[in-house]
Amino acid sequence: MPNQKILYITTEMYPYQEDTNMAAVVNKMALKMHNEGNDVRVFMPRFGQISERKFQLHEVIRLSGMNIIINDLDQPLIIKVASLPGERLQVYFIDNDEYFKRKQYYFDDEGQPFDDNDERAIFFARGVIETIKKLNWVPDVIHLNGWMASFVPIYLKTYYESDTYFKDAKIVLSLYNEKDAALAKNIDEKLKFDNISGLKALDNPTVKTFVIESMGYVDMVVKGDEFLDEDLDKAFNQTSTEKSEYLDVDSINKLY
Repeated sequence: MPNQKILYITTEMYPYQEDTNMAAVVNKMALKMHNEGNDVRVFMPRFGQISERKFQLHEVIRLSGMNIIINDLDQPLIIKVASLPGERLQVYFIDNDEYFKRKQYYFDDEGQPFDDNDERAIFFARGVIETIKKLNWVPDVIHLNGWMASFVPIYLKTYYESDTYFKDAKIVLSLYNEKDAALAKNIDEKLKFDNISGLKALDNPTVKTFVIESMGYVDMVVKGDEFLDEDLDKAFNQTSTEKSEYLDVDSINKLY
């Protein structure tokens, strides 16, 4: 079914990240749907490991310049864009020196999770939502990949609940076996600042508990990895949200 507007929100995508299943799957899904005549956009964080020169990223001035308030602090939102190498597919990068300049993704050199991973996820989620609205581009399908992306549906169904911009968009969540990590104990205060409370994940805030929480805020859950770890698999089997077993990339358009 061509002529759909499909938004991929992801934390990984080949060639910006290599050697992970998620990065490969997102690349193949986005390209397949793009080549079938759909209007596809991809949003991801501009992690410090992504070379601006190599991938020819450039700032989009008309989309940058917004500030997002997190934990009572103004954080400037910078939007960069590039075409996927060799393709006419646009990838937008959410950037901010405070959150994304570091060379590691979620863990420091000692293997400890960054204290501000929760703020980085909130900034990413709100940054994507605000930028899409500024683009004046309304997606038919929003496909989420990676734990940071799981904050998007939580925000859409709470903080942005009265905003009709995304009301007709269908949200798909792909589940992957990502390394779990604790999130800041005071994440509840930061979310409360945005009038979000009562989440089960706040009892034990981790990467995984927020992914599991988000399953209740989407229209479809699909296995991004063929075999999920025990906790994710249990949550997948128990969710009342419509779900799909693992699909190869050639079958992914059945979801849409």
